[in-house]
Amino acid sequence: MNAIATVPPYAPFVKEVARHPVVSGIRLNTVMPVKEPLEDVLKRLQDFAGEKTVWIDLKGRQLRTTSYATPPFTEVTISHAIDVKTPVMAYFGNGREAATLAGVNGNKLFFLDGPRRVVGPGESINIPDAGLVIHGGLTDGDKAYIEAARQVGNHHYMLSFVESKQDIDDLKKLDDNAIVVAKIESRKGLEYVREKFDNTSRLMAARGDLYIEIKRPHHILEAVETIVAKDPDAIAASRILSSLAISPEPLCEDISDVAYLTKTGYKTLMLGDEVCLRRESVIGALNLLEAIAER
Repeated sequence: MNAIATVPPYAPFVKEVARHPVVSGIRLNTVMPVKEPLEDVLKRLQDFAGEKTVWIDLKGRQLRTTSYATPPFTEVTISHAIDVKTPVMAYFGNGREAATLAGVNGNKLFFLDGPRRVVGPGESINIPDAGLVIHGGLTDGDKAYIEAARQVGNHHYMLSFVESKQDIDDLKKLDDNAIVVAKIESRKGLEYVREKFDNTSRLMAARGDLYIEIKRPHHILEAVETIVAKDPDAIAASRILSSLAISPEPLCEDISDVAYLTKTGYKTLMLGDEVCLRRESVIGALNLLEAIAER
């Protein structure tokens, strides 16, 4: 078993994580703020990673908030202009919060009933409606990271919410040496995998958003099995050992989940942001993955 660990860019334990024997690469979530030029960030992480891969996680068509808002009293501004028939349900907080989207004007969303808190910049929003149209793909921030990566000779990218080969082609137009992991996070993405995937990228079952986007909760089983059947080198990500983010002891179901993924055929698992924010939780997760693999 291999693991990819998300690394906060200024964490003092990045090198220790990168050198863990089960780690094959580290992931930089480009939503995280950085204080120096992007080229310097990428060089520093590569120095820590040594010969292992530094993956640059681009946001693509993923819907994220761009400023603070207090719905329903203020509109929520997001990263892309969209079209969708309203009213429709939208989800925040990794699917834990729901609110009724009452209207849309470009990239401004107007909610009827919440979420009943301040929404901060960078939060993801899911609108799992078949009629949703997202205008545009790569963001300005994505393009800045691609240019910085080219400058330092890194060509390894993860691309969020891939739904067609065009999404991958748009990235390769900016870096023709790009090695792409296509993150499958929606029903349209699954349709692309089933009908048009041509092995020009590596696949990822990105279960954080995918679980919210599928039509029925139990469909996540068919989704992850479809992805690894199409790409035996696919990566499973999100909701992996997430209990370690809040407790030193993992939940039994988290261990069973890892066993299910490995027996389904996944050889690489990626730990998400919350588990990797503290040294104790990320090292504990990596040690646990190693122990499960040895078994």
